[in-house]
Amino acid sequence: MKTTSYLLFIVLFMGSAAFSQTEDSTAVSEDSYDESTVEEDDNTVEGTFESTRIINGHSTETLRKGVLDFRVEHRFGDIAGSDGGIQTMYGLDNSSDIRLAFEYGVTDKLMIGFGRSKGTGSPYRSLLDAFVKYKILSQQKKGCPVSVTGIATTTYSYMKASMDMSQVSSFPVWQDRLAYITQLSIARKIGERLSMSVTPTLLHRNFVGQDDVNTLFALGGAVRFPISRKVGVLLEYYQVFQNDDVRKENTNSLGVAVEWVTFGHNFTINLTNSKGFVESQFIPYTFEQWSKGQFRLGFCVGRKFERE
Repeated sequence: MKTTSYLLFIVLFMGSAAFSQTEDSTAVSEDSYDESTVEEDDNTVEGTFESTRIINGHSTETLRKGVLDFRVEHRFGDIAGSDGGIQTMYGLDNSSDIRLAFEYGVTDKLMIGFGRSKGTGSPYRSLLDAFVKYKILSQQKKGCPVSVTGIATTTYSYMKASMDMSQVSSFPVWQDRLAYITQLSIARKIGERLSMSVTPTLLHRNFVGQDDVNTLFALGGAVRFPISRKVGVLLEYYQVFQNDDVRKENTNSLGVAVEWVTFGHNFTINLTNSKGFVESQFIPYTFEQWSKGQFRLGFCVGRKFERE
């Protein structure tokens, strides 16, 4: 699995680089996808975030109509702590999770997406996710002060059910494999140097352990600070509001990343304490702590293609 991931990463870059140089390519080039080419009211604030995702969670951004975004995400093992260090090449020998996904702009405000994750195994593996996302409001220079986007996501695990009925992965009925996430992402771009967002999130899992609760509320927060026109720094945190006596071992997801946008690609290198990608993984099932070295390197490569 590790070798396959590395090869996929290399092939994607080499292939897309060659693809972008051909005259007949339908890939979105750096110039063709520049936000300045999008026909919008001059009063609308563009580019609050550079991608539809931040690190783990969604941003307020949606794809333009007819644009397909293919995403490859990989997360390695612990850099330090008891499972990290030089013996695992600081986590590079291990794979916490892998996700392949397609996202598509149905209209300039409505997009859909579908992905498949390896899953962390705590408690899910073989995880499918699908979402719909709609931009309700756009920030304006004179008018609406924020952008608001609604997101609805469903995840489904098709892993083989455990014979141990005390495990969440025992799945007594097929509906127990489902989880639902509803989010409202609210963001504001402050001048040209800072973007901020908050994302109230309601997560419901149909089947949980005896020491857990089915429905959780979390509040995500993110900041983007540009270093240059194409490079920015991202910070993302999700606070889960829970009964500490019930979910003693859980921690909150915290990540920092460097994002590079060029030639139809969005490339993000991140460090985070969460192992999984989708909301039904990183919100309720993050157990690792930064203070113990239980954080890991990850990357995301997004490649946009536009319908002729």
